[in-house]
Amino acid sequence: MFKPADKIQDLQFFGEFGGVNPSISDSSTYTFLAAKTMFDTFEGNTDGCYLYSRHSSPSNLYLAQALAQLENTQDANVTASGMGAITATLMQLCKKGDHLIASRTIYGGTYAFLKNFLPDFGVEIDFVDITNIDKIKTLIKPNTKAVYFETVSNPLLEVADVATIATICKPLGIQVVVDNTFSPLSVTPANLGADIVIHSLTKYINGSSDTVGGVVCGSTDFINSLKNVNNGACMLLGSTMDSFRSASILKNMRTLHLRMKQHSANGLYLAQALQNLGVKTVYPGLEQHPSHQIFKSMYNAEFGFGGMLTIDVGSLENANAVMELMQERNIGYLAVSLGFYKTLFSAPGTSTSSEIPEDEQKEMGLSNGLIRFSIGLDNDIERTFQLIKSCLVDLNIL
Repeated sequence: MFKPADKIQDLQFFGEFGGVNPSISDSSTYTFLAAKTMFDTFEGNTDGCYLYSRHSSPSNLYLAQALAQLENTQDANVTASGMGAITATLMQLCKKGDHLIASRTIYGGTYAFLKNFLPDFGVEIDFVDITNIDKIKTLIKPNTKAVYFETVSNPLLEVADVATIATICKPLGIQVVVDNTFSPLSVTPANLGADIVIHSLTKYINGSSDTVGGVVCGSTDFINSLKNVNNGACMLLGSTMDSFRSASILKNMRTLHLRMKQHSANGLYLAQALQNLGVKTVYPGLEQHPSHQIFKSMYNAEFGFGGMLTIDVGSLENANAVMELMQERNIGYLAVSLGFYKTLFSAPGTSTSSEIPEDEQKEMGLSNGLIRFSIGLDNDIERTFQLIKSCLVDLNIL
């Protein structure tokens, strides 16, 4: 059985003076004792040598190795943001005349990139309900290069059947690209057949809402192609992570397994309690979730169903009132993003998914009254539930 937390725990990176944390590479460029070694490094033929930090650095490679262990891939490359990882990956895979299938419910920034930006480079995009396997099959063309989706979609929390999609794509040479930001440790897409796994490190993996970062995990060949000095999207587009940020995220990864267990336990408790209260609640851990069994078939059970849930309070006016009152009563913060120790909540239709046109939001089931929660690490989740309930009661929503 694959144990991702053990893989991370067993990594040993010592500092140059024996430090229990690896030394931070505080340099943008690196010296060589022989000119030929510089040439070989530039051509990518020398291991253990560094040329220029936009290409790679010791700190970034330490973090990349840890993330490859997390996702059980051959290699990884870290970027300055999650969008840096997404855009570089898809531009590396898809060129003029190619076709890409993407989930209709994805992070708003990714949607905007696929809808408004990538087509200008001659790439054809089809959006699909990623839970509709038959529809995915009908959209595949001879020039389809990749299928892109999120393990658990943002913000509707639809769950993709990674293994089935991979089974369809593998024989056709179509790359399966999965954004696993919502479910680190809980789901390992590469074990289910995914070719490339992406994270916004900003979220759960870092966990302290103080750093922006991303990662692409995949085969050594693909990661090397991203870093190629002649045609690599990561190298040429320049979305390079700073070494100090890499070092910070690597240290925070050491507690990821503890945090994910608590996020998931709190998320399940709140989802069940809110549903029992009669609130329209969506959470993959609820048996009523349409893809509950699919998630159970994929997940590493000890890390649960994650810390993301949504409720629908009927209107944007209600949603705004609830969120403002919850912040006033110190339940959490009215803020975008996720994975923080404190609960975060936002109305996706007017924030993280606002790039999606209103008619398409309605078509996919994204209502104005939807509130997305990133459940925090609260020690007493029953207390948190009672506080949320009091807000709903006082606003006459219950």
